[in-house]
Amino acid sequence: MSETNLQPLLPDLDVKACCSLLYESEWARLLLGETFHPGGLELTDRIGQLLELDGSSHVLDVACGHGAPAIHLAMASGCDLTGIDLSAKNIRLAQEASSAIGAGDRVRFLQADAEALPFDSNRFDAVICECALCTFPNKPRAIREIVRVLKWGGRFGMSDVVREGALPEQLDHVLAMAACIADAKSVKDYCTLLSAAGLDAELVERHDSALRTIANQIHTRLIGAQLLIRTGAINLPEFDTTQTRTLLGEARRAIAGGRLGYGIILASKGRSASHLDAVKTPS
Repeated sequence: MSETNLQPLLPDLDVKACCSLLYESEWARLLLGETFHPGGLELTDRIGQLLELDGSSHVLDVACGHGAPAIHLAMASGCDLTGIDLSAKNIRLAQEASSAIGAGDRVRFLQADAEALPFDSNRFDAVICECALCTFPNKPRAIREIVRVLKWGGRFGMSDVVREGALPEQLDHVLAMAACIADAKSVKDYCTLLSAAGLDAELVERHDSALRTIANQIHTRLIGAQLLIRTGAINLPEFDTTQTRTLLGEARRAIAGGRLGYGIILASKGRSASHLDAVKTPS
């Protein structure tokens, strides 16, 4: 979605609204699938395992999207899960998906801003955030909110795009226009942000292969989408295929060169971790 395409629709669009609009769009689902993050439900399960979720856990999913990972995690672990997202459309879709499988007793969804969570302090045993922290305009504020609602001794599990070193100027420019992954951080910078808010980073797992896989999947889906648009089978007037191809091509080169990756970080509130375990998974 290009800045040019957005301006006629929302002339005063800010970064939060841009990301919300992007991830609720039909073409985002077309390219990214239902989970909206690298590794799919397999990495969601991994975060659940690291957080040691069970039927007694009260969990918050920040930026839950359409709700597929949250519903899966609640049904798999038996935890009580609340999902929030800035997009009203995403919340409606998540609620519909939850109702369709009868998961309403374990999972609920509501529209909310990650930087101003509508919950009492010390509410949740665990908080998760999958491939979304990189999109938040004010990361320190969002992390402080996560810490606030997390119980003492609770854990935060995040997965996100990892940016190592400088990216090509063209990629930086395109990402800045998209306003959604331009501000991805290195593992060290993510851990520094968590520490500044009062969280102890306990474990890092690299899953760079998951990012390569989803980039390849998007490439294949993009080719199919272009064919469907040309033949009139689908109508996505806001879908800028040229911009998307530029972004994807540069991103794939950055991934191949090790400048973009993907990782899980596990952190705790008040557990006073004595060290950080760095785990390198096959990539």
